Amino acid sequence: MSTKLSKNIASNQASATMRYVSMSPQKVRLVADLVRGKKAVDALTMLRFTPKAGAEPVSKVIASAVANAAEVKSLNPNDLVISQIFVDGGPIRGWRRFAARGRFRPIQRKTCHISVVVGEGAAE
Repeated sequence: MSTKLSKNIASNQASATMRYVSMSPQKVRLVADLVRGKKAVDALTMLRFTPKAGAEPVSKVIASAVANAAEVKSLNPNDLVISQIFVDGGPIRGWRRFAARGRFRPIQRKTCHISVVVGEGAAE
């Protein structure tokens, strides 16, 4: 299921997107589910101590969305809440690794796109 970021973002919201992250969307969605609906500052602190590989790209996107809100929309970073965060699948690069007896094993390198919308509001 692919969800597209709406172009009609309210005046009290800002967004950021990271595309072609070389990580499986399933792994990144596990981390995105942790921070959905939380305050942005608390989410960044939580992701700093999360031992999953998807925590780093998700924290970068959230930090970028907070910076966009502070610079472009002049919003207070301490009041921002992650209103939307979703991970879509990107292109899959496939190739083969040779195996015994003249056979080969297919390998898939998956990528994903991470989108975050932060806005002013109450956290869950």
